[in-house]
Amino acid sequence: MNPNQALWEKGDFTRIAASMRQSGEEFANSLHVTPGMKVLDLGCGDGTTALPLAQLGADVTGIDIARNLVEAGNRRAGEAGLINLHFEEGDACELLGVADASFDLTLSVFGAMFAPQPFDVAREMVRITRPGGRIVMGNWIPGDPTFVAQVLKISSAFTPPPPDGFVSPMTWGVRSHVVERFGQAGVPEDRIATVEDTFVFRAPKHSPAEVIALFRQFYGPSMIAFEAAEASGRADELHGQLIELAEAQNTSRNGGTTLPATFLRATVSL
Repeated sequence: MNPNQALWEKGDFTRIAASMRQSGEEFANSLHVTPGMKVLDLGCGDGTTALPLAQLGADVTGIDIARNLVEAGNRRAGEAGLINLHFEEGDACELLGVADASFDLTLSVFGAMFAPQPFDVAREMVRITRPGGRIVMGNWIPGDPTFVAQVLKISSAFTPPPPDGFVSPMTWGVRSHVVERFGQAGVPEDRIATVEDTFVFRAPKHSPAEVIALFRQFYGPSMIAFEAAEASGRADELHGQLIELAEAQNTSRNGGTTLPATFLRATVSL
């Protein structure tokens, strides 16, 4: 199996995505889509941004490498009665069967950044977006002090070294890398805008410790880190560091857990 597919099918990301719904709607609303606009959500999960975009009237295709998330997305679309939304399996590095200049907006929020060949991802996103269209990416930022970047940083300290040639997905959170990758795909730097933005994980019925338990049980990167930590006898150490992080970053004052996470929002104008 494709290692990236295995990673995202390992757990059940829908259990994490449940805490991302409100921010997904806010992100979708910020894109100013119009009815009938053709949108691709790449690395879409079960539709955190794809579903609200379809509710705004766009004609949305969601593509994800994880088959369980494609199934979950199509189930959500059906339950919502959205005939203008469908999900299918695909690899962001090579979008087989997707024609050139198919979409007005190509979107990827914390999705395509995890594909292993970033220059191929940029090339494919440019290829399938029509001239005059937009590409919008949301990418976690390496070394950022907020929740998700720190979860990934802490987890990486407990996992074996990556294979030769591995490119960290976090490099997508650095403007110079975004510019270089889209530059090789033919986009000049003055057509690329970046700004820091915030995505909020909201779990009003869960304590910070319970949120970490969900990550441990259902979030692929955390699951791999815990497996490695258990093998080395360090699982309690990893667990403690993650709970300490979640408790320190929790901004909820009414019980439950609210965790802001800073990301780089890149907009590419074609």
